[in-house]
Amino acid sequence: MITLTQFTALIMSNLQYVLLTMTVLILLALIIFININFKLAKMNRRYRKMMQGMEGANIERLLMSHIEEVRQGMAKVEQLSASCSRLENTSKNCVQKVGVVRFNAFEDTGSDLSYAIALLDAKNNGIILSSIFGRSESRSYAKPVAEGQSSYFLTNEEKKALEIAINKV
Repeated sequence: MITLTQFTALIMSNLQYVLLTMTVLILLALIIFININFKLAKMNRRYRKMMQGMEGANIERLLMSHIEEVRQGMAKVEQLSASCSRLENTSKNCVQKVGVVRFNAFEDTGSDLSYAIALLDAKNNGIILSSIFGRSESRSYAKPVAEGQSSYFLTNEEKKALEIAINKV
């Protein structure tokens, strides 16, 4: 067992080491204190920024109203997504591809007044409309198209209009 006088003598003989150890511990405590103060200041800035314009507002009520707005936004996004899917499916059956060829059916007429038009949907189903213009008469024809093919005979101009329409993206 060490007596108080022996302990005092031990400290006095090693006083420089004791003071050095105490100084290092105080500096370490000071560094920790400064670090905590910086973190606290940063947190205070964030808190003030978050509370800006919130004079007396209840944070819980504010957060609940924001959560409700987010839920309403999500419901609207889901509704719009469903509408978009329906429109996408509907548009597959609408005319999406058009091919037009104008030509001069007869040598005695002045310009390319005759035409062939292919109107197709996404699956290359549709119709070919053609009109042959002559000096004394004009004729129009409609031929169905299924999967890019027609069961009727197609003229070269109608084939070209169909090819133009099929190759459109």
